[in-house]
Amino acid sequence: MATRRQEKVSRVIKEAVSDAIANHLGDPRITGFVSVTYVELAPDLRNAEVYLSIFGCDEKDQKLTFTAIEHARSKIQSLLRQSMTSKFCPVLHFHIDEKFKKTIETLNIIEKAAKEIVDENEPQDDFQ
Repeated sequence: MATRRQEKVSRVIKEAVSDAIANHLGDPRITGFVSVTYVELAPDLRNAEVYLSIFGCDEKDQKLTFTAIEHARSKIQSLLRQSMTSKFCPVLHFHIDEKFKKTIETLNIIEKAAKEIVDENEPQDDFQ
């Protein structure tokens, strides 16, 4: 369980990384909408696992966008340092968040199954 300090620093990291990606990176490889879904912070506040969701583009462009963000890690880190008041600035480690994609797939499966059930239960009218 995260402490209050971890949660507070995680929130600052999430906002600063979101702002850096949206407003301070001019890399043309970054396409679509990038969202920081959550941040896991080590108890010593030295490492942060940052999970990103990338929307609005195909899988190839998502990987290209993620590569561009990883390439800009040092710039994002320096922008984060400016927004933090603590002694240490955590080292950022980026990951693609697959939870949202899996949730969408699950909802599509449920919708398909529900449609099949409705189609089975509809009365068949055989007028000839």
